[in-house]
Amino acid sequence: MPIIRNLLHSLKPDVLNVHYASGYGTLARLSHFHPMILSVWGQDVFDFPYKSKWNMTTIQKNILQADRVVSISRIMKTQIERLQPLVREVVVVPWGVDCKKFAPQPRLDSNKLRIGTVKSLAPKYGVSYLIKAFAQAKQQGLSDAELILVGSGPQENELKQLVHKLQLQEVVQFIGSVPHAEVPQWLNSFDIYVALSTLDSESFGVAIVEASACGLPVLVSNAGGLPEVVVDGQTGFIVPKKDVQAATEKLIYLATNKDLRHSMGQQGRAFVLANYNWIKNADKMEQLYFQVALEYHQ
Repeated sequence: MPIIRNLLHSLKPDVLNVHYASGYGTLARLSHFHPMILSVWGQDVFDFPYKSKWNMTTIQKNILQADRVVSISRIMKTQIERLQPLVREVVVVPWGVDCKKFAPQPRLDSNKLRIGTVKSLAPKYGVSYLIKAFAQAKQQGLSDAELILVGSGPQENELKQLVHKLQLQEVVQFIGSVPHAEVPQWLNSFDIYVALSTLDSESFGVAIVEASACGLPVLVSNAGGLPEVVVDGQTGFIVPKKDVQAATEKLIYLATNKDLRHSMGQQGRAFVLANYNWIKNADKMEQLYFQVALEYHQ
């Protein structure tokens, strides 16, 4: 701690912005530096506090020490206030996306409708439910459609076995991990984007925001903060977690309504420009720095 205190004394920052309420939040609290903004990101408030009483007490103290707490979603703001009702103020500044890079691009002609996701292949992201919904949609007459899975992860082999069991090998592609710079290209190859997370602690749907920025209609589960980034019935559809039948119905509805897909994609793009443009969100964060510094140094 003397090293950190000496460093802060030497730098004399107007504001200290600390990321994550657990480890770095604890160091910031012990430094006794003010003004301090604490940015929380998800697991530090959804998972960490419940592992032990000591963890819970630590998080509560760290939150209380902050002059402001910054959350990337409303659902996480609620969680912070639940953990520490005495928190001074929680400001929501969502993740933004680069709306120049994530933008609609001309798509190559394809005879098949492409349903896709860009996610880690882990159980918590519900990719198995997407595969099952796609299989049911095919059984119910959704022809000339293919499923594109971009990403890798611990569930990959299990998901490949599921695809084989459902006899979907010819219409499901496992792309593997791709550099983030290539994500806009993949998104623009899709007609529909799907994210069926099973997590109540899903803090924010940045992948969904990226898809909407590219003009895609989206189909998501009502997990955590995902519904915050979708206007149900306008930019996409929200279905209950783990509800394969509901996902199947909306998937078929989107797949068979080209004009609806186009309209939802346009509205999704407009929604992102209005709420999740990273330039606007960076400006909001900068304004918060000035506000906190001015209040403390008056």
